[in-house]
Amino acid sequence: MALQDEPSAAPSGLAHPLVNGKLLVPPVRPGTVGRGRLTALLDDDSRRLAVVVAPAGWGKTTLLADWARRGDPAVAWLTLDDSDDEPHRFWTYLVSALRTVNPALGGAALKALRVTEIDPLEVAVPSLLNDLDAMTIGRHALVLDDYHVLRDRRIHEAVEFFLGYLPRSFRLVVASRLDPPLPLARLRAGGELAEIRAAGLRFTGDEAAGLVNDVAGDALDTDGIAALVHRTEGWAAGIKLMALALRAAPAAGAGPPGGDERHVVDYLTSEVLDGLGDGQRDFLLRTSVLEQLCGPLCDAVLERAGSHLVLAELERADLFLVPLDFQRFWYRYHRLFRGALRRELATVAPDAAPRLLRRAAEWCAKSGEQEQAIRYLIAAGDRRAAAELLAASDDDFLARGAIGAFLRLGDGLGAEVVRADPRLAISLASAAGFTGRLHRVAPLLDLAEAAITAGTAPAAGWRSGHAAVLTLRAVYAQDGWTPEELLAMARRSVELEVDPEIPGWVISRIALGSVLSGTGHHDDAARVLAQAVGRAAAVGLPAFTRLQATGLLAMSLSNRTDIEPVRVLLRGVLPEVAAIEAELGEAAAPAVVFLRLAEGVVAHRDGRLIQARDLLLHAAHLAQITGHPTQIVRALVTLAELELARGDRRAASAALSEAGEAARTGPVLPAVAAALTETRRRAGRDPTAVTGRAGGPVEPLTDRERSILRALCGPLSQREIGAELYLSMNTVKGYSKSLYRKLGVTSRAEAVRQGRDLGLI
Repeated sequence: MALQDEPSAAPSGLAHPLVNGKLLVPPVRPGTVGRGRLTALLDDDSRRLAVVVAPAGWGKTTLLADWARRGDPAVAWLTLDDSDDEPHRFWTYLVSALRTVNPALGGAALKALRVTEIDPLEVAVPSLLNDLDAMTIGRHALVLDDYHVLRDRRIHEAVEFFLGYLPRSFRLVVASRLDPPLPLARLRAGGELAEIRAAGLRFTGDEAAGLVNDVAGDALDTDGIAALVHRTEGWAAGIKLMALALRAAPAAGAGPPGGDERHVVDYLTSEVLDGLGDGQRDFLLRTSVLEQLCGPLCDAVLERAGSHLVLAELERADLFLVPLDFQRFWYRYHRLFRGALRRELATVAPDAAPRLLRRAAEWCAKSGEQEQAIRYLIAAGDRRAAAELLAASDDDFLARGAIGAFLRLGDGLGAEVVRADPRLAISLASAAGFTGRLHRVAPLLDLAEAAITAGTAPAAGWRSGHAAVLTLRAVYAQDGWTPEELLAMARRSVELEVDPEIPGWVISRIALGSVLSGTGHHDDAARVLAQAVGRAAAVGLPAFTRLQATGLLAMSLSNRTDIEPVRVLLRGVLPEVAAIEAELGEAAAPAVVFLRLAEGVVAHRDGRLIQARDLLLHAAHLAQITGHPTQIVRALVTLAELELARGDRRAASAALSEAGEAARTGPVLPAVAAALTETRRRAGRDPTAVTGRAGGPVEPLTDRERSILRALCGPLSQREIGAELYLSMNTVKGYSKSLYRKLGVTSRAEAVRQGRDLGLI
């Protein structure tokens, strides 16, 4: 990732350009067989979740598309693919899908998702749930098709959280080849789950007759239909294949295999593909390498013209071609059909696929679809070309907020390819740190450092590759290093970056200033950070990074007796802070948290204690959103100091309790840890118990919230609670925030006391 935009970048526009076809309900062919016995299950308003689970070819998508097009409930649709297996990308598409049925939904959530530093559970998902809860008109549903392509545990946890707080007027429908990793047993026990599986999807005789008649006319009588249903076990794809065969050769006596896909290739070859003309057959086989098809792309891959006419002809022939937009420009093959075509291509032309995929990659790259071009190059086995294109496109991925996709593509290259290009390894390490995958940073930096030689060109925006590595280690790979080692790395990076006209000069000094501040060298930090802030705009750093650096400078200056320099600094930057908060809401937290914290410190020093408390509560909330332990502890300790000045030791103790919890979730820089210890000493023990509320919580607790509440009683940190419950720490935090809201408390200690008073634990 281009490091001039690190450690944070202000995104613009949506997180990445959307493939609109993924948000459209798939077109349903005239004559599609109605399946009222199944749509009745989908219409049941008492079921919060409906799952349609069966192998390929059982008609899941057709059933749901036919149901969705009836108009009640209003159905949003999202067709998932492998590229969506990343939280920010998944939620961006999900919110965008919902906006197709209600454009007023999710505006704030989409803005939050533009900031990839913020976990979707922190801002975007709660904001979306609030929007859904505010809807009072009509019934709504969301279909997630091909959910089985998602493997990222964070997505499944967030979907479970989302599902747990959906309003009653809204339902989620999941279509998958496998049981989704969601709490099905709990929902089933509570009567909130509707299930349609392969047994329910089997076509009855009447349904099969309707399908066969639509494709092949009255080629079979009642006995023939019954025999067909028996032979195919009601498998939709098998019945469709047989109907196509009957249309081509009405006297054919062979039938398709039973209800699985083990022998589909043989059947398609003998009964469907062999019955096509050479031109159509060749077109199908060679374009099967494409995930999505359009006329110009097929022309480029096949080195011919007129592919759009062939696509239209194939659609009219009903040969498993699915249109992805109403203009009939983009298509895809039915996945089962495409798999069969790919296997046949490998048999008849084993060397063709890589050549075809390279042509597809070239067309995509010229069309600005770098991500898809890289996927095609990887599929073609040309990993080095994919690495070159990925490295050259890092700024594009960053500008689109697609950093998770950048990192995932890098994973697909393999360690040897990444090791051969240290600049790519540095970009991937930066992307890993930027998206919170801190455990990935050090191994990637090790690869880069081992490969850098005297002749290695530095990463974009840097004078020295070694300086980039050292800066990233100081910022992101702090585990296992002493404060002295971190300082040494940051100082060495500054020594290597001697050109003030390039971003590396500024970024290395921001990193050094951050480490100096965190280790208690506040005057030195202020001096270095002032240099960085003074040059940040000139070298083109984005607003997000400039505001972060200015916040670090403000906090370093606030440790001095004279607060006037902080006041002057804030006076110049607070209008920009207000503007970015107005644009991004709480998702602006990484950019503004220290500036709001410094503003609260100034108000405290000025004796404006009520205003200072409001500012510091806001800063503490922003710090919680960022998820960085050092920022959280620093904000809460500053708030506790104010509460002590106001004489509210109970509030101070609550803030310190939360600070202690945050300190146990990850590394906290020494100066901040020392401030926590000192403020705890001054606060002493909290002599005041929290008074229990009469009655129960305003809202009943969910099962997950109860399990979190029970876990909070023990000594485990949020990270350890997550490990015990098989949840990520951010998911635990999400449930804890909802739990605190329902109990009317603000800290873990208060939640436990309140829970005991109410008999919940």
